[in-house]
Amino acid sequence: MTESKGPERADRATGPGKKKRRGPLERLRPYAIGIVAMAVVFGGSALIGAHVRATKDDKVKTPNNAAGPAVVPTGPSDSASPTPTPSGPKLDLPVHPSVPVTVTIYEDLRDPASKAFADEYQPVLDQLLTTGQAQLHYRLVTASDKKYGGHGSEDAAAAAACAQDQGRFVNFVVALFKNQPDPTSSKLSSQKFLKDMARRAHKIKPGTFDPCLEQRDHIGWVEKSQAQYASSGYGDVPVVLINGKQVKDVQGKLTPSKLHSMVLAEAKRVIKIEATPSPTDPMKG
Repeated sequence: MTESKGPERADRATGPGKKKRRGPLERLRPYAIGIVAMAVVFGGSALIGAHVRATKDDKVKTPNNAAGPAVVPTGPSDSASPTPTPSGPKLDLPVHPSVPVTVTIYEDLRDPASKAFADEYQPVLDQLLTTGQAQLHYRLVTASDKKYGGHGSEDAAAAAACAQDQGRFVNFVVALFKNQPDPTSSKLSSQKFLKDMARRAHKIKPGTFDPCLEQRDHIGWVEKSQAQYASSGYGDVPVVLINGKQVKDVQGKLTPSKLHSMVLAEAKRVIKIEATPSPTDPMKG
């Protein structure tokens, strides 16, 4: 009769240092656990990403170096005090030296009239800027989306704000106006097109610009700018303000030469006010 080895003898029969062979299910168990863990991680990331994207539109993230509205000294020159610090929401994108005259231009990147104004007036604006006679503030609005449908203007304005984060707002807008698509198309909502405009603007780092565009970082800021413009009563773009005062009939009567003259006249007025000591000036008599 063959003797039964029993549990202990069976264990010893495997010999020292020998491991019991695992079945197929046991060998696959660690991989299955890893796959489940990865699925949980990536699933959680997708939910977080969706939540972030869903809440982006409600936030107002101001682009770097954005400015508040221009504040201008008023009143007779013998009693006016120096220009106060600007207050209010920072919805302007300034391009300036520090000078007494602020030219604010409301433009819509989808609107052909805004492009036509930029094409005609850019030389005189460049002259005013480079000679230190004026600082430029740009306000991006999106009224054309209501006119043509979709949200191409809003997307383009948010992209321009992303370029502003890198100090390349003007370069981006010049590239976009040069390649402005038909306003009835939806091309301005194409991230591929907007990224291509950033490449053409040069020196815009895609590693920063692309995520800003994709995550809609400045959509809330653009919406606030449009809401304020809609309540202003200024009328159709392009709108031009000189130290906060609207220039009438921009498309009918204004010319580059006239704009230049108006800016110089305002500079003389403000300089006179700024140079007049206030009644409480300790240096006064």
